Amino acid sequence: MHPLLKDHILPLRRYALALTRDADQSDDLVQETLARAIESAGSWDPRRDLRKWLFGIMHNTHLSGRRRSVLEKSVAQEITSISSDSTPASQFQSVHFNETMASLMRLPEEQREVMLLIAVESFSYKDAAEMLDLPVGTVMSRLARAREALRTEQGTERDSSQRPDLRLVR
Repeated sequence: MHPLLKDHILPLRRYALALTRDADQSDDLVQETLARAIESAGSWDPRRDLRKWLFGIMHNTHLSGRRRSVLEKSVAQEITSISSDSTPASQFQSVHFNETMASLMRLPEEQREVMLLIAVESFSYKDAAEMLDLPVGTVMSRLARAREALRTEQGTERDSSQRPDLRLVR
């Protein structure tokens, strides 16, 4: 199990940072997620997607932690530091990225986590719905509201004559 987990640490860390908005708390959440995964290794079915299983554990771990306390801090700079493999952006792109990340962090948590799972981590609607234990329609609705909120805040509202991009629901 340990060698299989190694490839999933960075995506788990990104998701944890977005959920907790605090670097130290996100590291704790990743550690708790991995510990629970190792403890529950016997319950994991190798035919099941390990990535989905790990993200589900993280989601449930975060919900349990959230019930104990409210966690509210910005992590836009931390997310930027994680993506050190990328080339430095121009000043305009950097400012736009920081504004977009700040807007994303201001979304309600339900919208933010759906946006991150689908837009950043490239999970399908169905996979995100399973991880969050929600109907696919609820995931799609939250994603639509999140996208609209980001467009409105960024001042890039969709032209009403423009058709929305359609995406195959798997």
